[in-house]
Amino acid sequence: MSNQSYNKRKNVHDAVILSPYDSTLTFIVIFLIVIGLLAIFSAGAPKCIVQGVPSTFFVVRQFIWFLLGFLAMIFISHINYKIYNKYSIPFAWIIIFLLIAVHFFGTTVNGAQRWLSLGPIQFQPSEASKLAVILLLSSCFSKNIRIFDSSQFKYFIPIIIMLGLIFKQPNLSMVVILCLSSMFMYFAAGGSVKFIITMIVLGVAGISTMIRSFQKQRILIWLNPEADPYGAGYNIIQSMLAFVAGGFFGEGYGNSRQKLGWLPEGHTDFIFAVLGEEFGFLGCVIIIGLFLAFLQRGLLVSAKCEDVFGKLLAAGITVSICLQAFINISVASSMLPATGVPLPFISYGGTSLFITMCMIGILLNISKKRIRRIVQINER
Repeated sequence: MSNQSYNKRKNVHDAVILSPYDSTLTFIVIFLIVIGLLAIFSAGAPKCIVQGVPSTFFVVRQFIWFLLGFLAMIFISHINYKIYNKYSIPFAWIIIFLLIAVHFFGTTVNGAQRWLSLGPIQFQPSEASKLAVILLLSSCFSKNIRIFDSSQFKYFIPIIIMLGLIFKQPNLSMVVILCLSSMFMYFAAGGSVKFIITMIVLGVAGISTMIRSFQKQRILIWLNPEADPYGAGYNIIQSMLAFVAGGFFGEGYGNSRQKLGWLPEGHTDFIFAVLGEEFGFLGCVIIIGLFLAFLQRGLLVSAKCEDVFGKLLAAGITVSICLQAFINISVASSMLPATGVPLPFISYGGTSLFITMCMIGILLNISKKRIRRIVQINER
């Protein structure tokens, strides 16, 4: 065909179109947060009255953190996740600096020095360490899966330092979450199963030798809470009584009796027990089902992502959140020894909610499928 047959000259180039984010995942997260706000109001109101503050004190503070987290989630969901690949190491060292600050200037609560205080605001840098470790390992394993390669040390050294600082607080439960999440990410990247099993065995042996006296007491009480029913075993016994009282359908919203001073941490670590008493076995199944649905959607986002960094980042975020939920639910139902792990999206705790929603923002951005199409610009 001759050039005279063309009356237009065409310039062809590529354009990338972003699909909408995963709306199902967003719905699950919002549903869990609404359940959390309702549960915090119900479980926290009696404690507020005892402390002489308005009955809405805890839920209002949590709602403020939710608004901040929601804005952060929306903002982060519009940032291309690939940019975090080059900032993972600087971010990790910032968290290390904050963890060191906790050691010197931190606030001690219930025998653990985990919080930094800025006026009326308290936050836990260890919560941000979850995201730091996930970013580091996503960057590391997307380039090279070999553990003992010297080029990987720049990723592993910050992780080791964070684990040591968090263990010293002491916060053994967070150390366990970080280690198990790391093992999963190594497996997801194609790592050796034999190496993972070896590391788990060595980790259990190492933790058991370094475990402190009060942590040993927790394990002994978990095995036999009746040995100290009015002391260390008190929370476990009251938590189980809450589940028994709830039965299948529950006592109804706001009708928990265990929250009336019997279960001291009813709005934080043992909020699942209060939910079990008020909404029964059926309510517990619904909450667990929501976390399982979150796990399924998060792993689906990981599977559909086209690059290794995004796959590992999505998988790490999803498993970290669900692992924390599993530990909290297991503690409340006496399947595991008592720990200070909050139930994601539901337990009272501003730092946990804010960091978790930031992680959701990253996950939503990864869920946006990047579609490349050919765009033609016609020029006369």
